[in-house]
Parts: sequence; structure tokens; C-alpha cells
Amino acid sequence: MLVHIVMMRIEPHFDADTKQQHLSKLEQMLGQLTLSIPELESLEVGINRNTKPAAFDLVLTALFQDEAALERYRVHPDHKIVLDYMAEAVSEVAVVDYLK
Repeated sequence: MLVHIVMMRIEPHFDADTKQQHLSKLEQMLGQLTLSIPELESLEVGINRNTKPAAFDLVLTALFQDEAALERYRVHPDHKIVLDYMAEAVSEVAVVDYLK
């Protein structure tokens, strides 16, 4: 199995309400990907509760059978819609992929 972890920071210029709206929207959009992308073995989205400056705002943990499945996910049209939304709302992304 391949574990795909993505951490995101929402644009820092958003006020608290706007930031929360973007986090909720991302959580909903990401969660729906399991309905349309069969390569996703599992997907979990978490909203950060930590208030330290180093903390990211959202984390996505997804499982894939292998790297080929992850690549099919990356290019899937529904995933690209999420990426387009992220371009508007997210200022920073960190990614880790590892074999389990």
C-alpha cells in the first residue's frame, strides 16, 4: 500500500470566518472523491486544532494500492477540480508518500 499525506495552509490574508469556510469546502470536496475515484482505497481529512505557528490547517491521508493508482488519482478530472479550488484558497502544501 502507498500512503499519501498532504498538509495544507489556507491563505493567511483570509479572516477567521473565510478561512473556516475554505476548510469546510475542502473537507467536503476531498471527502467526495471517494465516490468517483476507485483508486482511493481510503481517505481521511482532518482540520487542525493546534494553534502553533508551525501547524498546517488541514491534513489529507489517503491509501492507494500502488504508485500507478496514485498517479491515476492525480490526473482524475474530479481531483483536478479540487486542485483548482486549492489554487484559490491554499498558500502552502507539503506532501509525503511512503510505502506501508
